Amino acid sequence: MNHKRLPSRRSGFTLVEVSIVLLIVGLMIGGLVAPLASQLEQRRVSDTRRVMDEAREALIGFALHNGYLPCPAISSSNGLEDRNGAVCNRRYGYLPWATLGVGKLDGWNRLMGYTVTPAFTNAGVLFTLATPRDITIATRDVNGQLVAATGVNDIPAAIISFGRNGYGATSDQNTVIADVGIGNIDEKANLQSGGNALVARDASDDTRAPGGTFDDMVVWVSPNILYNRMVGAQRLP
Repeated sequence: MNHKRLPSRRSGFTLVEVSIVLLIVGLMIGGLVAPLASQLEQRRVSDTRRVMDEAREALIGFALHNGYLPCPAISSSNGLEDRNGAVCNRRYGYLPWATLGVGKLDGWNRLMGYTVTPAFTNAGVLFTLATPRDITIATRDVNGQLVAATGVNDIPAAIISFGRNGYGATSDQNTVIADVGIGNIDEKANLQSGGNALVARDASDDTRAPGGTFDDMVVWVSPNILYNRMVGAQRLP
């Protein structure tokens, strides 16, 4: 008997078909990566705001209990305040997380900075409404000019996160991230001002923006809220 050979059916995919499938998958993944990265970054920003707000409340609580504000931390690995008797050894450094009993890291796992008016850290003298303050927070107005975001020389203390790029920050592995930014004038001000002239403004990746690129986050202790809490706790008349 004669058996006719039936044509075999193709199995598998051709290279063209595989390439098309890979292209489609790549486009789908690419479309998901950007929104996911944006969501992760927003979460880091939110986490940083939360820990900074908690630290600010802890600073006020410390003042209510002790009658003065804490010094910056001893080092990046020792979160106790760096104090020599009644006075601090420095006015600008790391947040004294161990003394305050709060977290030391921002949303990018880097230590937060802290600056404090020296007169408010004197353990021998209770600060009052008349105690001079020396920290000013500036911002950029709609024309890009630096203007005061607070009263001049009006802030007792402030906390700084060095943001996503982390220029000038110290990592959880105790590595200092060099400031390699170009044109980030306002970020450099937060590193080089000695802690008494800081900038707080909206984040920007635009190198042409007034003040350059910026992703630092700054919160401060309002003197009015601090005094109100002190009076309410009968620490001040």
